[in-house]
Amino acid sequence: MGISVDPQEGSKNGDQGSWSSFRFLTRRKLVDSAERKAEGLLAKDLSVPHLIAVGVGATIGAGVYVLVGTVAREHSGPALAISFLIAGIAAALSAFCYAELASRCPSAGSAYHYSYICVGEGIAWLIGWALILEYTIGGSAVARGISPNMAALFGGPDSLPIFLARQHIPWLDIVVDPCAAILVFIVTGLLCIGVKESTLAQGIITSVNVCALIFVIVAGSYLGFKSGWVGYQLPTGYFPFGIDGMLAGSATVFFAYIGFDAVASTAEEVKNPQRDLPLGIGVSLFLCCGLYMMVSVVIVGLVPYYAINPDTPISSAFANHGMQWAAYIINAGAFTALCAALMGGLLPQPRILMAMARDGLLPPFFSDIHKSTQIPVKSTIATGLVAAVLAFFMDVSQLAGMVSVGTLLAFTMVAISVLILRYIPPDEVPLPPSLQESIHSVSIRYGGSNDEKDVKDAVGNVGTSGGAKPSVAEEDISLEYPLIPKNPTVGNYINERNRRQIVGWVITLTCLGVFVLTYAASDLSLPSSFRFTLCGIGGTLLLSGLVFLNCIDQDDARHNFGHSGGFLCPFVPLLPIACILINSYLLINLGGDTWARVSVWLAIGVLVYVFYGRTHSSLKDAIYVPAKQVDEIYRTSQDV
Repeated sequence: MGISVDPQEGSKNGDQGSWSSFRFLTRRKLVDSAERKAEGLLAKDLSVPHLIAVGVGATIGAGVYVLVGTVAREHSGPALAISFLIAGIAAALSAFCYAELASRCPSAGSAYHYSYICVGEGIAWLIGWALILEYTIGGSAVARGISPNMAALFGGPDSLPIFLARQHIPWLDIVVDPCAAILVFIVTGLLCIGVKESTLAQGIITSVNVCALIFVIVAGSYLGFKSGWVGYQLPTGYFPFGIDGMLAGSATVFFAYIGFDAVASTAEEVKNPQRDLPLGIGVSLFLCCGLYMMVSVVIVGLVPYYAINPDTPISSAFANHGMQWAAYIINAGAFTALCAALMGGLLPQPRILMAMARDGLLPPFFSDIHKSTQIPVKSTIATGLVAAVLAFFMDVSQLAGMVSVGTLLAFTMVAISVLILRYIPPDEVPLPPSLQESIHSVSIRYGGSNDEKDVKDAVGNVGTSGGAKPSVAEEDISLEYPLIPKNPTVGNYINERNRRQIVGWVITLTCLGVFVLTYAASDLSLPSSFRFTLCGIGGTLLLSGLVFLNCIDQDDARHNFGHSGGFLCPFVPLLPIACILINSYLLINLGGDTWARVSVWLAIGVLVYVFYGRTHSSLKDAIYVPAKQVDEIYRTSQDV
C-alpha cells in the first residue's frame, strides 16, 4: 500500500502566511532543533532539590495562612482537609501531564512550548500571551501583599520606616507601595545573578516557611490533644455544609496548588530533565498537599469552624489557647512564603518571553542570553520593571482572577497536548529553507517518483504543517502508523489512511463535549429543558470520545517523539480528559468580569500576533518533511 501527499492547490509559491489562508495558525515546531541543542544557551545547573525549592516556593504562598479560615467558615467546615486532598488530586492530574511533556520536550517555555509542538502556532501564541499576563499580575499581587506582613512582623501597620510604608497620594487617589517595588527589584537582581544562586536563595526562604508550618502542625497537635479537639466535637457533624459544600471548598483551594508549572519552565536548565523534572513536579506537589492537609486538620480542630477568624485564622487559633507569642513565628512564615512566591512568580516569565522571542513571535531583544550568567537578563529586567511599576502604583488584588485564567488555560492545553502526542503525534517536522537541496535529494530517494517536478513543487510548499510537505510515494503505511486496533469492530471502519484525521476529530469533539457539559452544568440561568439537553449532548460527546480512544491503540510513533526515557502519564486517555473536564469547569465559573478583562488582553495579543508574530515567525518559510527523513537530510547537508 502506498501514500502520496500532494501539495495543496494555490500554495506553490510558498505563500502560507497570506491573508487568504489561515494555515499559519497550525505551524508546529520541532521538540528542539539541532542548532539549539548545540548552542546550549542556558546553564544546566539545576537538580531535584533546586526544582523542589522552586515548586514548593511558588506554590505555598501566604494564602494558606488565610485560606484555611475562609474556606472552613464558608464551605467545608471540619472537612477542610478533605477539600485540600480532592483539590490536590485534581492538581495532580495536570501535574502528570506536565511531567510527561516536560521530560519529552525539555526546553524553556512550559505550556507555550508544548502547545507549539503539539497543536500549532496560533494556540501557542494565546497560551504564551495568557502566561505573560498570569506571571505579571501574579507577581505584582504577591509583592503588594508583602508590606502588610512585614509590618505585622515588626509590630504593626505603623512600624515600617516611612520610605517603606504605604503612602496615599491625594491628587491621584492611589496608594503607592515602595516596599513592594523595592522587593521586586531585589528579587530581579537575584534572578539575574544565576539560576542556581537564585534557586538556592529561594530554597533557604522556602525552608523558613516550611519550618513555620511544621511548628503550626506540631504545636497545634499538642494543643489539640490537650484541649480535646473541640473543633471536631460539634453537633453539626463533619460535613456541616454537606458534600456539595466540601466540593465547593475543593474548587476554591485548588488555586492554592498553582505553582508547580514554574518547575516545567526551568526545563532547559535541568541537568537530567528526563529524571529530575517529573521528580521535582511530583515531590513538590506531594509536599504541598501534605502540609496543607495537616495544617487544616490542626486549625479546624483547635477552634470550631464557625468561630475561626477569617483574616488571621492560624494566629488567632493559637491566641485562643494562650500562645500569643506564636503569632511572630506565623507572621515570619507568611512573610517568607510571600517572598518565595514572588521569586517563583518572576522566575518563569523571562523564560516564556525568551522562548517566544526565539520562535520569532516577539522581538529578538527578549531572547538575548548573558554570556557569563547564562540567564535571559534582558527579559528578566523587563519583567522586573513591569512588575515593580504595577506593584508600586496599583492594587491588583481585584485582577487576581485573571491569573487563574492563564493557569487553567495552560493546564487544559497541556492535557490536550498529551492526547495529541499519544494518538496523533506530529509526523512531519519543519526544516529551514537553507536545506532545500538536501530535502530535494532525500525526497527523491524516498519517493521513488519519476516526476521530478512534483517533488520540486512539494519542496516549494513552506510555512504550514497542513499537508505541505515533500511527496512520499510507495511508502508502507504500516511502518509509519503501526497501529493495531484493540477492538476489531472499530478496526473494520478505520484504516491507516484516514486514522489520523478521524482521531483528530474525535479529540476535538471530545473537548467540545467537555465545554458544552461544563457550561450547561454551571449556567443556572438557562431554562431547565435546554440546560438538560445541552448536558446530554455534551455528555454524549464526552463519553463517546472516551470510549473510542479506549478502543484503539495509541500510535507507536509516540515512542520516538521527543526525548525518550522520561515519565509517562498513566491512564491515558481517562486522566487527560478528566483534567480537561476539571479545568474547563473552573474556567467557566471564574465569572463574567474576569473573562471581560482577559478578553481585552487576549484581543491585544491577537493584534500583536497578526502585525508582528505572524510575519516574523521562525517557521514562516519552513519546509515540512516526514520526521523519519530528518536525520538523513542533515547528513546529506553535511556531506555537500
